[in-house]
Amino acid sequence: MKVVKGFKLLGVLGLALGVSLILGATNPASAESPANVTLTSSDCVKCHAGPSADIAKDGAGHKKITCQDCHTGHRPESKNNIPLCSQCHSGKKHYELKGCLGCHKNPHAPLNIILARNITDACLTCHTQQMAQLREFKSKHTNLYCSTCHDVHGKIPACTQCHKTHYAEQSAADCKKCHKAHQPKNVVYGKDIPNKDCGACHKKALELLSASTVKHKSLACVYCHQNKHKVVPKCQDCHGVPHSALMMAKFTKCADCHTIAHDLNHWSTTKKEEVKHTRRTKKKR
Repeated sequence: MKVVKGFKLLGVLGLALGVSLILGATNPASAESPANVTLTSSDCVKCHAGPSADIAKDGAGHKKITCQDCHTGHRPESKNNIPLCSQCHSGKKHYELKGCLGCHKNPHAPLNIILARNITDACLTCHTQQMAQLREFKSKHTNLYCSTCHDVHGKIPACTQCHKTHYAEQSAADCKKCHKAHQPKNVVYGKDIPNKDCGACHKKALELLSASTVKHKSLACVYCHQNKHKVVPKCQDCHGVPHSALMMAKFTKCADCHTIAHDLNHWSTTKKEEVKHTRRTKKKR
């Protein structure tokens, strides 16, 4: 009887082992440990919908990679699956800066950067040309932090955010016709600047020119004062030498007789008499 019971026990154990082996072969999930399961980005989004949405909207270069490119493991198997930025970003001066998350607060939207108002050095690792202009053309802007104006990365503020326009109808876009933000005192312009823009500062000159009856009245300010602020052309550039050598020797400057270009009719009695005297002298010779 004991022998029979022993055979029965062995039979039961063998049957259980066989069933276990069969189930293991037909159910791969039971044979594979969780650590060996390969996750995809579509798996990640099931729990981490927020980061996925941020990348889809503002991911910049991060849109080109998968979750697993940065997060190579998952807790608890991976004790820390948050990568260092330097694992991917290297080879440029900007990437040598410490504390990336001080500016790039959300790595899933890396270029959504809100800056403190006292930052310059970090900006200069990329934006060197702008600082070169600020240093070459000194102005009050030279002494400001970059983030005084650009407190959000990529933001280009309107000049009117800090400065008043030269006249009431002037728009913020008009400022850029003459002024560049990183060299505001280096005033350069094209041929399409209307006289009223110049007259906003040079009121007396425009009033004289507008009241004049000579040909200069029909010219734009920028016709004579071309390309760059404070350019004063020579009269000979347009008029050549219209008088005799004797008269030019007597009156070496055009303004001796014609005063200023904006009011050519304003010719003093004294100058008229001097010119008449010069002409009489020339005839006698």
